[in-house]
Amino acid sequence: MAQQTNNPSLDVLPDELKAWQFEDSQIETPQLNACRKKSAPQKSISRSFKFSNFRQAFAFMTQVAMIAEKANHHPNWLNIYNEVIITLTTHSENAVTEKDFELAKKIDKIYKN
Repeated sequence: MAQQTNNPSLDVLPDELKAWQFEDSQIETPQLNACRKKSAPQKSISRSFKFSNFRQAFAFMTQVAMIAEKANHHPNWLNIYNEVIITLTTHSENAVTEKDFELAKKIDKIYKN
């Protein structure tokens, strides 16, 4: 079982993840609502990533997909042309866990390179 955010240390983002934000529910957009079933709100962390063009955004998503698959921890995301919005939560725990922080750190590392 993953460590949840009811632990005070997980209710605050680590310094290296300050570009991420806590969300009390899923991002609601017409695009996302059309692509997924409505589900109970969850605590999550999210971040928007901007690129010069669609090709760069898609290449970033491909790299993230590889590390997410390896970790067996998959993001919710939305791509609109040169922007990728990623939301992380541990669905099995209905909470933010250490798994989310670890994947967020790896995603940030990909974005910086």
